[in-house]
Amino acid sequence: MSAIEYAETVVIGAGQQGCGTAAALQELGRDALVLERAEIGQAWAHERWDSLLVGSGNRSVRFPGWDYDGDDIDGFMSGRELADHLRRYAKERELRVREHTPVRQVECPPDADDRDDVRFRTHLAAGGVVESRNLVAAVGGYAAPRVPGLASAIDPAVRQLHSRDYRNPGALPDGAVLVVGAGISGQQIADELVDAGRAVFLSVGRHRAWPRRYRGRGLHEWMFALALYEDFVTVGAGGTSVLPGLPVTAVRDKSGDLNLATLAAKGVVLVGSARAADGGSLVLEDNVVAVAEESARSFREATDLIDTRIRQRGFVAPEEHPAPVVDMDRIAGFGERLDLARHRVTSIVWCTGFGPDYRILPAHVLDEHGAPLQQKGLLGALPGLYYAGLPDGNSLAPVAISASVENGRFIARQIHIDHVLRSGTSASVITP
Repeated sequence: MSAIEYAETVVIGAGQQGCGTAAALQELGRDALVLERAEIGQAWAHERWDSLLVGSGNRSVRFPGWDYDGDDIDGFMSGRELADHLRRYAKERELRVREHTPVRQVECPPDADDRDDVRFRTHLAAGGVVESRNLVAAVGGYAAPRVPGLASAIDPAVRQLHSRDYRNPGALPDGAVLVVGAGISGQQIADELVDAGRAVFLSVGRHRAWPRRYRGRGLHEWMFALALYEDFVTVGAGGTSVLPGLPVTAVRDKSGDLNLATLAAKGVVLVGSARAADGGSLVLEDNVVAVAEESARSFREATDLIDTRIRQRGFVAPEEHPAPVVDMDRIAGFGERLDLARHRVTSIVWCTGFGPDYRILPAHVLDEHGAPLQQKGLLGALPGLYYAGLPDGNSLAPVAISASVENGRFIARQIHIDHVLRSGTSASVITP
């Protein structure tokens, strides 16, 4: 029979959200065991490209009871540096993290009631069971790489990989590279490849772009000073269009902006969104100019918003004339077909995002698409079940790194309230 142990709360995943929840519980004197399939900060350290820059900036790297303590608060750290910060935090806080412990399945005893200590049984892949009253799924919404179905129709001689598996230009075969997707990953990877001397094609998709600096200060400093964070993390900020993902802002050399125009100026060939494949060719939507115009509009909305907030607050800041823009003179259409062989494209990097993977949870807590049934991105469909790191409506705020503080403390308060009420004491459920 497999060994059985108990923890009041089991947290699955030792990224920033999982460690943040465990630390917030620790602040309230509650026990938590964090189970991690590989290492603390696994995705940041080992499942992203080497030169990745964290788009939300160093100022966002904060966990419960700990703020960024480096010397470049308005800079952009790498993914591996973020993993190092998280590991140091977990060690200093003495969080109970069990690495290299993948979970096979979570079971909910059908006869459990609100007074039971055991409402969940977490079965480990290597054997053994951890029983708990509470379960926090902190695997986030970025667990499963997404690649469009058309990839299977591409000539097998072309090497294909998702951005999760891309590391650096030297790991790709000689020849031109097609990068698909124009979000943070697509633009950063295309920028790195063209700087390395590779011929690069970028298949565009809808995205937002904001300036790296404006009116004498870095964007993230303005976000803090002018309360722009919600605009940064909310899809469709500005109200005129719905654009997915965080705005593209981080630049490896810390100069200028990163957008379709700056990439085109470096020699990246912009092509339309991929819609189908036929062996050695991709069928494209002829939408390069339309996508760039939409992104340029989001860029202008950002500078207009900063101008408006400065004026409303009566702050003094140097004017910037002309204001930075996405230079549409650099943008040109491409057509409706890309011949991979003619352009010597030997590899494709799919920067087409990720989806959630919650198959370890019981089917009745998931919807027909396998996504969690939840309230406000945190509360699960069963008492004692919580999620950390899921989007909430059109806001990406709960997914952000700094959200580990608010998410963790909200979940910790719910668990504390449950403990106080179940104990029958007169102690206050209100936490400091």
